[in-house]
Amino acid sequence: MDFDLSDEQQEIVRQVRALCENFPDEYWREKDRKAEFPGEFFRAIADAGYLGIAIPQQYGGSGLGVTEAALVLLEVAASGGAMAAASAIHLSIFGVSPIVHHGSEEQKRRYLPSVARGEFHVAFAVTEPDAGNDITHIKTAARRDGDSYVINGRKVFTTKAREASKMLLLTRTTPFDQVKRKTDGMSLFFADLEPAAVEVRELEKLGRAAVDTNLLFIDNLRVPVADLVGEEGRGFHCLLDGLNPERILVAAEAIGIGRAAITRAVRYAKERIVFDRPIGKNQAIAHPLADSHTKLEAAELMMLRAASLFDRGKPCGGEANAAKLRAADAAFEACDRAVQTLGGYGYIRDYDVERYFRECRLTKIAPVSQEMALNSICEHVLGLPRSY
Repeated sequence: MDFDLSDEQQEIVRQVRALCENFPDEYWREKDRKAEFPGEFFRAIADAGYLGIAIPQQYGGSGLGVTEAALVLLEVAASGGAMAAASAIHLSIFGVSPIVHHGSEEQKRRYLPSVARGEFHVAFAVTEPDAGNDITHIKTAARRDGDSYVINGRKVFTTKAREASKMLLLTRTTPFDQVKRKTDGMSLFFADLEPAAVEVRELEKLGRAAVDTNLLFIDNLRVPVADLVGEEGRGFHCLLDGLNPERILVAAEAIGIGRAAITRAVRYAKERIVFDRPIGKNQAIAHPLADSHTKLEAAELMMLRAASLFDRGKPCGGEANAAKLRAADAAFEACDRAVQTLGGYGYIRDYDVERYFRECRLTKIAPVSQEMALNSICEHVLGLPRSY
């Protein structure tokens, strides 16, 4: 079993790391303070070709796999950009996968090259206020009207809706009480975020202020039939192909944030002199950092295993959930220990670890909670009876 990255993968890591050096902690600290989207960073990533890393070459991308996408996002997060940097580009890299796998040839040629070039932003509108993790109970409805669908409903936790001009929008085209299986009757659209029909209300949140999170009110939004992704009533199944890759990519982002936190904490522990010695000499400081380092390393191995399985077309649900679970826990612990290492300074914004701490908390909630990841492992790996 070979655990080494290929020469091509190592070059991706080097290039992304070098690119991110142009966007130091000071840049991200200011974006966080102003709650301002990192447009310069997004443009630099797009110009370097990384938005299209997993888009097929015939549609303007690099045609690489989830493994390479994960390496990009890990380095982006580890640079100090944390979730603000990762979330700024995550949906362009991952969000269009339903179009890659299920879109028509016309949709692929019309949209994917523009996404790869960063010509517009993409939002992901799936979650609803009253449905939570049970997306089969969404209420946003799409009604066929000639060559269009008319859509009404609400969505919540929609990232980048203020920047995006297009959104992947999950709706019900058949009411829940009229389907044989609860996952049937949902349809997916690549819809315009039309201001006249979609009201966007930003939600204030704990972290990642630079990338907006929103509540959408959709009122008679007309979407052409040509923007239906896959078959009507099969929208949930179009999303399934993206569930495991997203868990893998969020795991990579969490590992990157944890690494950034440990790097800052180690630097401080070497430089901070108390009682005539660097505090890094004290095992009470050093051991927790070493422990977190090993947990992040272990999480990375699981993440890379899951990504490798996916890229080879093999089942990876258990591994993807395990990677997301372990990476999120390891990152949160690493960030907490970094704050503790810096003491009072760890609580001060100019030292950045408090920002990592705030932003890494999201990885324990999204794209699926730790509890739901455990539920999946219980049912599909251990064969235990379903609990919900």
